[in-house]
Amino acid sequence: MIHPEEVKSLLIRHFPGAEVSVADQTGTMDHFDIHVISKVFEGKTLIEQHRMVQVPLEAALTDGRIHAVQIKTRTSL
Repeated sequence: MIHPEEVKSLLIRHFPGAEVSVADQTGTMDHFDIHVISKVFEGKTLIEQHRMVQVPLEAALTDGRIHAVQIKTRTSL
């Protein structure tokens, strides 16, 4: 398990200046709904954007603290 605020912190460190929100989908702190808005996604495909979001979460995904994520990315509001 990992707290949503810790997930958010990992993402903010990886994407400085991004708008990030993380919600626990099931109450078990291992399924998350993640939204990241950042200009770094400009020119990237959706799959490239999602892979970029997975990078800072790799350790938690590998060791099982995060079981599932639903990722939504955008370049602007």
